[in-house]
Amino acid sequence: MKPIRPVTISAIRAGRSRIAGTAMRSPLLRLDAGDAPTELWLKLECLQPIGSFKVRGAANAMAVADAALLEEGVYTGSAGNMAQGVALAAQRMGVPCRVVVPDTAPRAKLEAIARLGATAVPLPRDEWWSVLCDHGHPREDGYFVHPVSNPAVIAGNGTIGVEIVEELPDVKAVVVSYGGGGLSCGIAAALRALAPEVPVFAAEVETGAPFAASLEAGAPVEVQHRPSFVDGIGSTGVLEEMWPQAHSLLAGSVVVSIEEVCEAIRVLAGGAHIVAEGAGSAAVAAALRGLPGIEGGPVVAVVSGGNIDPQVFRAIMEGRIP
Repeated sequence: MKPIRPVTISAIRAGRSRIAGTAMRSPLLRLDAGDAPTELWLKLECLQPIGSFKVRGAANAMAVADAALLEEGVYTGSAGNMAQGVALAAQRMGVPCRVVVPDTAPRAKLEAIARLGATAVPLPRDEWWSVLCDHGHPREDGYFVHPVSNPAVIAGNGTIGVEIVEELPDVKAVVVSYGGGGLSCGIAAALRALAPEVPVFAAEVETGAPFAASLEAGAPVEVQHRPSFVDGIGSTGVLEEMWPQAHSLLAGSVVVSIEEVCEAIRVLAGGAHIVAEGAGSAAVAAALRGLPGIEGGPVVAVVSGGNIDPQVFRAIMEGRIP
């Protein structure tokens, strides 16, 4: 697969205009966590209409798609949040939507997909991952919106970076959960243009951290993936087309444990009254541990989503690991 070039700031700004009626400017909130190593701020993408940042990229990609390509409908591959973003945009445009999901997708996200009028197509996780690697599925028809490496998706995600710089111009670092790289690279592309001295770190979870392993090896490598409640990030490998820009734009990867993610969820709920899912809390867990070479802050952790299964959330708040 041909590498995807980093998006330009002009593409990000154009995307910002397109998605203005769908995605909101999410709040930036100071977290009062006494044991945090730096001044910590939260970019609350979990408060978007679908509870996730994915609405930004999905809305931008659907807005720029050729109408002729949408005649047979649209589909995407997603563990849940991108599915909801594409489904919402498709619903507003009157376009049928199908979503290829891993068979481990949580019930809460599957129910949300159905509420938005889309059809879920479950596949074994390895086959689902192949949809992302191959940019489509041979049994599906319609326009495929890649959840990560579609340039319009990345540009839509990059609008978060513009908002961070506008609202917190003295930001020292940003940390973003790393699933496929579309969010972190979009934000990093915006900051590279607007505040090039500000590093953007990836946050991964120990159950599947291919970006950290690839950085150590100097090239994309495969790792073991262990399913967990942190379903929005973690995989066996880095998408090859994303590796060049992820390697060049991101300052490094902080790998956190499942226990640290659970603690971050409890800190967000208790200290900020924010409900976040596992993937959305990984960046907070990384910031609470401390980012390499960053002292004082302010540091922004992007809380990328809040669609957590109620039973999982209850277990975490009771001090258990789901």
